Amino acid sequence: MIVWISSYPKSGNTWVRGFIASLLYTNNGENNFSKLEKIKQFPTRKLFKNFVDNFQNINEVSKNWINVQNFINLDNKIKFLKTHHTNCSIGKFNFTDDENTIGVIHIVRDPRNVITSIKNHFSLENINDAKNFILNDKNWAGIVRDNKDKDKDYKVPTLISSWKINYLSWKNRTQNYMLVKYEDLIKNPNKEFLKISNYISKIMNIKFSENKILNAIKTSSFENMKNLEEKGLFNESVSTKNDEKVKFFNLGPKNDWKIYLNNEIIEEINLKFKNEMEELGYL
Repeated sequence: MIVWISSYPKSGNTWVRGFIASLLYTNNGENNFSKLEKIKQFPTRKLFKNFVDNFQNINEVSKNWINVQNFINLDNKIKFLKTHHTNCSIGKFNFTDDENTIGVIHIVRDPRNVITSIKNHFSLENINDAKNFILNDKNWAGIVRDNKDKDKDYKVPTLISSWKINYLSWKNRTQNYMLVKYEDLIKNPNKEFLKISNYISKIMNIKFSENKILNAIKTSSFENMKNLEEKGLFNESVSTKNDEKVKFFNLGPKNDWKIYLNNEIIEEINLKFKNEMEELGYL
């Protein structure tokens, strides 16, 4: 059975994933990215290779979402998967179902701060491009648009959609659903990571030692993650078209939309996402 670690891009998914990996796959809880690969991303070519011939065919990929999950769950063990995909349907094919999913840890972040992080992560030319990215209901990642794309042999279509649709699609799952706000992780990491560890203990029926939890929390601080990346211990960084590394753990708590966004963008986001932002306490 799958516990999804779901989020819109640049919302703290890798941060939370690192903490969970340190709890589940280390002896002492130290988070140093060495076990990050234990929590795989979905979808990937590696997972779909026995089910799909054309990895760029959206219909072929979507009709095998459940088939791949059925295969993953043959061992009847609980596993965690990271995704930025919306919890959607394409035609008669659902992204997941109750037979394969046992829980969701859903991470959300103020969309105004997502904009500035998206601009940096994808090396976009201007802030308007980043704004349009999170407003796009038909936002597909993993599409090969150029044969010169250096990542073309790894990509699988992933429907990120808009910030709003992505949030609502996962919010509607009620079974073992846990909401984690990026801002709460920044303000009170001890409290929020303890909530996550309690959630995992309950859903997996296991108990972590207090020392392991405390060490996982300590070594999962944003500053420690940033320092580990600077030492070259983080291997999921992306590169620009000129093959320059883009900082993955960049501004973090220093990211302030009030500094980086103009009034026009702020007003548009506040209007388009008004209900959801009010619900989450962002307005």
